[in-house]
Amino acid sequence: MKLHELQPAKGAKKARKRKGRGIAAGQGKTAGRGTKGQGARSGGGKGPYFEGGQLPLVRRLPYKRGFINRWKVYYRPVNLSRLAVFPEGAEVDLTAMAKAGLIKKASLPVVILGDGELDRALTVKAHRLSASARAKIKAAGGTVEEFPWTVRRTRRGG
Repeated sequence: MKLHELQPAKGAKKARKRKGRGIAAGQGKTAGRGTKGQGARSGGGKGPYFEGGQLPLVRRLPYKRGFINRWKVYYRPVNLSRLAVFPEGAEVDLTAMAKAGLIKKASLPVVILGDGELDRALTVKAHRLSASARAKIKAAGGTVEEFPWTVRRTRRGG
């Protein structure tokens, strides 16, 4: 077998229909377009938006106003009262919170909020802490470590 003898398998290639090339072709005269009207013209037919004159769905729906900032960081909130599950002197970081079920994933940004009281000294590590949470943790004898969230796009849901 030589290079010039190569050809596709039989039936693999189908010849295109040459429409409008006379009676013998079987697709002559109107070339399968029917008679007259918008559909018979070149470039004819209606677009996907057209609904027979009815007000299109896109126009029936209310406007979606405003915009969503793609770079906004949605922090997962954890209140101080929920940190009571950790023993005295424990290090509360993202993996510990995820194991305790306070957050779903350790890879998402977390903010510690000051709702509730803290009666034990904990080392709390989070992306953000509210001023009241910071004060209550220090008042209980604990320490606070805040590390900034490296900019990665996060969706609101998760």
